[in-house]
Amino acid sequence: MTASERSVQLVRVAAEAAADKLADDILAYDVSEQLVITDAFLLCSATNDRQVRAIVDEIEDRLRIECDAKPVRREGEREGRWVLLDFIDIVVHVQHEEDRTFYALERLWKDCPAIALPEGVTRAAAQRART
Repeated sequence: MTASERSVQLVRVAAEAAADKLADDILAYDVSEQLVITDAFLLCSATNDRQVRAIVDEIEDRLRIECDAKPVRREGEREGRWVLLDFIDIVVHVQHEEDRTFYALERLWKDCPAIALPEGVTRAAAQRART
């Protein structure tokens, strides 16, 4: 079983929203074979708490407007270090870069297939890495 078409669409829109707010290390995994509670994880990080919140707000707004999707749960917003948005089909993790390094979620899910992100997302990340 693989992530549904709807899940992949949500991941791509969320990744574009995160990239628009200059999120770093944007990755997506198809976790549908490993978990029954969701199809995909989107991981991204930010350099400070304010940026974490801005990324979360943009993802939530874009998914609501473009995909008619609202999170059923939003956790960690008060601290602003690691915010989890649960859209049922996908779960989005926006982490402060220190927490991202410490928890290294990508190590836990490295055996799951990656979901290809839109070219604009990967191009923006490459441009920021060069500067």
